[in-house]
Amino acid sequence: MHNDTISETITQTITDRTELFAHLADPATAARFFERVADDVSWTVEGTHPLAGHYASRTAFTTATFDRLGPLMRDGVRLEVVDLHVAGDVTVAELHATSTTLDGAPFDNDYCWVCRFDSSGPDARIVEVRAYLDSAMVAWTVNRNEALKAR
Repeated sequence: MHNDTISETITQTITDRTELFAHLADPATAARFFERVADDVSWTVEGTHPLAGHYASRTAFTTATFDRLGPLMRDGVRLEVVDLHVAGDVTVAELHATSTTLDGAPFDNDYCWVCRFDSSGPDARIVEVRAYLDSAMVAWTVNRNEALKAR
């Protein structure tokens, strides 16, 4: 490959990953992000909170996390990209939650997702994720807002 071709591929991959993660900023477009997550993804949410654990499929992950957390937010789960670090088939996404909980508190949480894709090119699928976040905030939000919702 020529240096120009390599440079162009890297630029395309960075643009692709930027557009992909931007879908998480709005619940109406989040499905577009998850279309690029492999059905059999290995997704580990680190921590000691109700959403922590290892999920062996996209459905298991979204059901246990986004589908549980979304209804506890006034406007759904919204994650804005703070920064992306792309190196080969790995993208590290720094994300910030901009949601508001049912009880009116800001869900001011920061995330770091270390994502491995099935290739280093554009349009690759996510096959493995290790996610890090504020465990105390998630636990407080889930426990308090699920109790409010149950009333």
